[in-house]
Formats: sequence, C-alpha cells, structure tokens
Amino acid sequence: MKAQNILLVVLVLAGLAVAGWYVKVSNGPAGSGDKAPSSAARTADATADTTLAAELAKFAPVKMDVDTAFLSEKDRAVVNKLIRAADLMSEIYLRQISEDNPRLRAEIAASDRPDRDLLLKMFDLHFGVWNSLEGFRPFYGDRPLPLGAAFYPDDMTREEFETWIAAHPEDREAFLSPYTVIRRDGDRLIAIPYSRYYREWLEPAAKLLEEAAGLTDNESLKRYLRLRAKAFRTNDYFESDMAWMDLKGPIEVVIGPYEVYTDRLFGYKAAFEAFVTLKNPDESARVARYKSFLRDMEANLPVDDAYKNFRRGFASPIAVADQVHGGGDNVPGVQTIAFNLPNDERVREAKGAKKVLLKNVMNAKFDRILKPMAARVLVPEQAAMLKRDYMGLETLFHELSHSLGPGTIVKDGRTTTVNVELKDLYSAIEEGKADVMGAWNILYLMARGELPIAEKQSFLATYFTGLFRAMRFGTHEAHGRGAAYQYGYFKAKEAFTVDPESGLYRLDFARLENAIRDLVHDIVVLQGDGDYEGAGRFLDTYAHTDASFEAARQRMESIPVDIRPIYPDRI
Repeated sequence: MKAQNILLVVLVLAGLAVAGWYVKVSNGPAGSGDKAPSSAARTADATADTTLAAELAKFAPVKMDVDTAFLSEKDRAVVNKLIRAADLMSEIYLRQISEDNPRLRAEIAASDRPDRDLLLKMFDLHFGVWNSLEGFRPFYGDRPLPLGAAFYPDDMTREEFETWIAAHPEDREAFLSPYTVIRRDGDRLIAIPYSRYYREWLEPAAKLLEEAAGLTDNESLKRYLRLRAKAFRTNDYFESDMAWMDLKGPIEVVIGPYEVYTDRLFGYKAAFEAFVTLKNPDESARVARYKSFLRDMEANLPVDDAYKNFRRGFASPIAVADQVHGGGDNVPGVQTIAFNLPNDERVREAKGAKKVLLKNVMNAKFDRILKPMAARVLVPEQAAMLKRDYMGLETLFHELSHSLGPGTIVKDGRTTTVNVELKDLYSAIEEGKADVMGAWNILYLMARGELPIAEKQSFLATYFTGLFRAMRFGTHEAHGRGAAYQYGYFKAKEAFTVDPESGLYRLDFARLENAIRDLVHDIVVLQGDGDYEGAGRFLDTYAHTDASFEAARQRMESIPVDIRPIYPDRI
C-alpha cells in the first residue's frame, strides 16, 4: 500500500510496526518533490528502520568454515563449478517465488530511500519482499504472495485447476507433474515443462555440470552430473535421481527441483535447490548402521499392517556432511539441517531415499539456538538434560522416518500417492509425522538396547524443546505447523504442565511417550487413507499455539530464530 499523505504514512506505520511488519511508503511527501521530510515522516522512517533491523536480527550470521584440506586440486575445481551451478538454482528459485522479484530488487536498489540497504538485506534473506517468518507478509509494497507463488497464474484458484483437469483428463499428468509451471494461453490453462520455461538458467547449469563431470575421476559423481545435466534439458529426473542414490566419494552434491513447500496452493510443484557438501566418512559410517533397522521400524509402527509400507527400498544411504555452499530453496529464510531425497516414489520404492545430515549447520543451531532456549522453556532440572547428540539423532531419525509409512496408496480404486491426496496439507502433515515418528523410532531402539535407555529423558527433553525452535518459524510454514500440531496434541494428552509462576514447562515423560505412540498412529492412518478432509480437521484441532507458548516466545526474544550461514564463493 502506497501512502497518499504523511498523516496516512504515520498512522499506517505506527499500527503495522506493532504487528512487527512494514509496508512501502512513497519516497517523499505526497504532492511535493522538494520539501524536507516532516518530523512525522522522520519518525516513520526511524520506526521502519528499527522494525527491519529487528527482523534481520532474528537470523544470526555465522561464518561456516569447512575443512577442505583433504581435497585434491581437481576436486576443488569440481566443487567450484558446482558452486556456480548452485547459484543458477538461486536465479530460478527467485523467479519461482515471484517473477516480479528481479524488478522489485532493482527498484529498491535504485531508490534513495533511507532504509534501502536494510530492505535489500531483507530481500536477499527471504528471496523477495515477503517475510517468511511472518506468514509471508510484505515488508515492501502491499502485494500479497500468492499461495501458488509463481508456479501458477496469480489469479488461478484451486477450483479452476481441478475443474480443468476434470474436463481435460489428458492434461492430468502434466498438470500434477512436479516439473511444470501452469500458465494461461487465452482462455486455456497449459502446463509448460521446467526444461523449457527455465532454459535460460538450466542450460548454463547443465554445461557447468558437464564440465565438472569431465574433471572428476569419481565415476559415480561423473555419471550423476552427466545424467542431471541431461535431466535439465529433458525434464526427466528419474534416471539421475537413481544415479544420485549410488553416489560415492567425498563430494556429496544434489542439485535440481525437489521440495514442494513453496507451492502452498497444492504442494505439487518442486522448487530448484542445491546442496554442495563434503562428506565426513567416519561420522557417516558411525550413523549408517541405523539404516539396517528401517524394515524393523516399519514393522514396529503402531498401526494395522494394512498401513505399513514394505514396498519401499530399505537400503537407504546415510551421510554426515559439512555444507560448503547452497543454492535456490536451500538459501533463504530458515536453514535446512538435513535432507531426505529424492521425493519420487518410484525411486523410493526401488532404492529408498538418501539421508544427508549437515553437521556444521546443525551444530551452529544447537549452540546458538537450541541450548540457550532450554532454560527459557523447561524447568531447570529438565533443561539441564538437553544433549547435542540427541538433536542430531532426532534429525537423523526424522529423515529416516520420511521413508516410512504410506507413500503410494490406493484410494477409490485408483493408485495415487499421499502427497497428491493431501495436496496443500501434505507438507505440514508429513513434517510433523517425520518428527514424531523419529521420536517413536528412537524410543524403539532404546527399548532394543541399540541406544542407551538411561538417556531416554534426555532425548525426550531435547525433542520437546526442538518443537519450540520449529514453532518460532511460524505456523504458516510446514515445519512450524508440523511442530505446532505435535505441541497441541501433547497438550491434549496432558503430557506437560506449565508452572503458573515461571511459565516453564514440566514434562510428564510417561504420558509424553504414550502420546508419541498415539500421534504416530493417528497421522499414519490419515496418510494411508489419503484423507484430505480428516487432515484438515486434525490441523484445525491441534495445529495451534497458546498463551503459554506465546509467553515462552517472549522469553526467547533475545535468542536468534535461526542462523544465516556465510559460505565461501569458492574454495
């Protein structure tokens, strides 16, 4: 919203500053190009600057030093080409959020606004003018971010999309594909492959991957990079995803369209991203043994056998790595600490999915965020129980749990997948499922003697505190909403109490353990049934914060919400 006069500017900013966000104002007083700003305008500018600075301060800058001494000169050259390719994923993702983003950034940069530098930093932090921690509220201008980002026409509704598919069943596969954008062609909707729509950036990225493949002596890396370059041109990612599952060696890279969080309209369309990492062989070997329990963990799910999924591969690789550089969806806002890819159910059923833990990112978050949070969340004797190892294990088992439970399902006599049926609700349901199922599986391995059962309470205290870390991302975001429904469910099961004087939480460990079991059951059944309406009712019931959480959030104000890693442009 552009203010039309100074009084309106002041009123708008005064009200919105209280809410923690900021809208664009005109560069000078309305109706005058040469008058000096009034005292009211200067107050508004100061308020805006303070608000933007406070929003930026929620992300603690951390220089990420990575040991690269063991790399050969040839490996370094490969990594540097991958870094350049990763930056091209950022160019695509910037436009997947909004095709207006390049123009908006140039407009801010060319302005003489006093808050220009702060706005540019906010823009680069969030990849656009929408604050990803505040429900994507605009901090420049007043245009809302469409639920479908730039994957669909801005004015297209869910009903229009679904009506088109019903009337044109021949378009169904292309419209539901993760690798197409939907656009208008006159009075028609059409699906355009990513390979064509984003060719301006995919072609140079493909060439960089081919150059890197030509340099490396690692045959598995060479094969993956060449196949991924081919995928950028053909829009068929299956073969290269299969090759990525077989990748060996110190350079662990994944690049391409994967996660669907940005598509808040349906959760169908994949965002481009890149992780350029270096694998730690000792750490990877230490945690790799847990993949041997995947089949047993599937069998141990507290649901009827009809909901268990033994069709997926259980030979899933696990890697612990340090991130060297990121691209695309991996860069803005809240930082990824681990990933579980690919998402293609055909690959998962053939080979499972690879889990990669980003140790340097995770350690930075524990030290800067989770550990200091505990004293503001839990009563002192339980806050003292937190252990960094259990943040790592919960993260690992979160990723392992993405590979468990329903995937391909049958609904109304047709074969489909959970994500297609749960649509826009899938990401939040799935992220919460992975959290709580990860906890259930850690408890299972403790009962089996594979992990120390004497540390059960330390694990549960670490897991519960982690929910607060995720809820601070906002309940509009998939991980935050998934954490919120766990919190709401545990509250309903009376798994914790809140001290009336201090506001600190006291866990009832036995009730929490039972609630974890019950929640895993309920979520797996919702997913296995492909129950969109039931998932909506579930989220409406549980995915909320309360006054106790809000008080805890206030106590955590001095703690960063997340980190802003600073990676080298080359190694």
